[in-house]
Amino acid sequence: MAILEKDGQVTYFVGGDNYFSHAVGDQASRRFALTSLMENGHVKAVELERAPLSIPHRTLMNWVGQSRKAGPSSFFRPAEPSKPRIMTPEKSADCARLLSEGKRPAEVARQVGVKESTLRKAIRRQGVPQLTPRPPERVESEAASTKSERSRADAEAAAGMGTACTRADERIQAALGVATGATTRFEASHDVAMGGLLAGLPALCANGLLTGLGRHLRLPRGFYSALHILLVLGFMALGRIKRPEHLRQTPPGELGKVIGLDRVPEVRTLREKISVLAKTGDPAAWMRELAKNWMESEPEEAGYLYVDGHVRVYHGEQANLSRRYVSRERLCLRGTTDYWVNDALGRPFFVVSQPLNDGLAETLLKDIVPQLLDMVPGQPTPAELDADPTLHRFVMVFDREGATQSLLGRLWKQRIGALTYRKNVKDLWPEDEFQDHEVRLPAGGSSRMKLAMRETRLGADANSLPVTEVRRLTQTRHQTAVITTARQLGNTTIAGRMFARWCQENYFAYMMEHYDIDGLVEYGAESLPGTHPVVNPRWRELDKAVRQTRQSERKLQAELARTALNDGGEIQKNAESVESLQAVQEELKRLLSKRKATSRKVTIDSLPEAERPTQLPPLNKILCDTIKMVAYRAETAMVALLRRHLKNEDEARALIRELFVSAADIQPNTAANTLTVKIHRMASPVHDRAIAALLDELTQQEFPHPETGAKMTFALV
Repeated sequence: MAILEKDGQVTYFVGGDNYFSHAVGDQASRRFALTSLMENGHVKAVELERAPLSIPHRTLMNWVGQSRKAGPSSFFRPAEPSKPRIMTPEKSADCARLLSEGKRPAEVARQVGVKESTLRKAIRRQGVPQLTPRPPERVESEAASTKSERSRADAEAAAGMGTACTRADERIQAALGVATGATTRFEASHDVAMGGLLAGLPALCANGLLTGLGRHLRLPRGFYSALHILLVLGFMALGRIKRPEHLRQTPPGELGKVIGLDRVPEVRTLREKISVLAKTGDPAAWMRELAKNWMESEPEEAGYLYVDGHVRVYHGEQANLSRRYVSRERLCLRGTTDYWVNDALGRPFFVVSQPLNDGLAETLLKDIVPQLLDMVPGQPTPAELDADPTLHRFVMVFDREGATQSLLGRLWKQRIGALTYRKNVKDLWPEDEFQDHEVRLPAGGSSRMKLAMRETRLGADANSLPVTEVRRLTQTRHQTAVITTARQLGNTTIAGRMFARWCQENYFAYMMEHYDIDGLVEYGAESLPGTHPVVNPRWRELDKAVRQTRQSERKLQAELARTALNDGGEIQKNAESVESLQAVQEELKRLLSKRKATSRKVTIDSLPEAERPTQLPPLNKILCDTIKMVAYRAETAMVALLRRHLKNEDEARALIRELFVSAADIQPNTAANTLTVKIHRMASPVHDRAIAALLDELTQQEFPHPETGAKMTFALV
């Protein structure tokens, strides 16, 4: 097939025949032509996804589905005008009246009972009548408050409703149910502590912090709305306020000025709001939606998914958690294993928590793979998979724990490629097979590596699995072996993707230090399903006794062998050692028989009440983990912008952290509908120039505040 664009016409040729023509810019004819070519087998969807057309796979499939369902004529049929279902004439009139009074769209939407986005769309399509605005009341401009003035006012308010509760009328109205929530209103203020957090608001919203409002997250009427709580939690993550209890060390009125309120909620209130958000909503569905959106925004990185487990150690007394090995502590400790799914740059997609340690393989197959099959974009169609037996959907990268023929084979049955290190490598390849290659790293840059590649098989039976093995020869002559079932990948791609797995370890270390992903969000414990199988405590005791008895047997055997080498030793002592060895062997035989007769696994409900394992409350943790993922991705996005002016990534990330906790001047302008944030300067001129360039880029985005709609501008003081 060929496409010719000439003299204002686009012509499609199949071989030498003119298949179809249409005018340049006729999108309906273009969709019809390409869909017809795909349906008649003249071109494949994968060919249209490549340059120069570069049409997304999902778009092509939507066209084909439309043609099959509604016929080719549907491409030329004008769309029927949709009737307003929410913005009824009565609500439109109410909105027009309130807008004419000078109220903001966010406040009008709350009073009428519609979403702000719905109202703004109605305004854009002129679905809300434009009434003559009332002349605004003349209000004298209020001077910006200083930090000492705000501190004194916050302390004086403590004698009334509480520290920094300066909006007493709104709080009373919310308590009586008259108002649905507090109105976000910024006040002119100088030297607001942690005012630099407002510079992170565009990145938080761009990464989906507020996308779950109304659908997955909601709060009943009260002073603090769900939007306020999400902003508080997002700013806490960026500002390294790791737990709600740490808000006690932060002036509530100062952080409240950053939110647009008089103060942030106290610790008990915030914990209650988190619980209500988690239990009345669906934070797991919100996490899945965000993961799908993140993958669709970068489909290339979503094709290589890094999976690893992280143990959250539990030191409390209320929950009875099973023990598991913690590699960083080199101990078996009580805790919960979280399996994280990240991209090659360390950015998280989602996390799956396992209160009972089923292992990586079972978690992958039961909990992670079903979600990925629904989320990962750009997967080949069943016809393409049937046509090419080596084609894979996407690639999962994990460590040696999953390097088993069983797991790799079960993944490949679903055409999922696996990339991992090979276990128990004993043979060495000749060094003359290794050639020097330039390996491009996913995070940027490249590295020189000596690589060799072979096609081999895992296992020697009829169920053996064909894999590609790539080895890297290090400077110490060590050969690192990597295997993959995605046999269409090249050796440099395999090496670059596998050796980028350390990004996930770095992510765990960073999140533990800065975001406290191991911290408890809610105290207490919950029961597990009684039908879930667990290791029998009686079997575990017998297994421990067997190991100890075998160790005693080996010691006695070694002692007898050492005595025999020393000219036979004393006869009496040898006889006593033989008797002791026979007694230990008899005990070992008894224990082995008893362990064999004991079931290794039993259901939870068959155990005594005191021995039944429990779990930590999962919903609050899912909500907070999702917000921390959004915050980390927002921080990473800002670091990427700053890297244009700073070469070192660690320096850029440290400077972003400094930006978030910097003081700032907040200057709202109601007439111009703008919100100016002036950040206090950094510690050096170099950092000032880098931050100034970053703030200029944020200003150019013309980001509107999510509730007030004011255009946000950023600068250095």
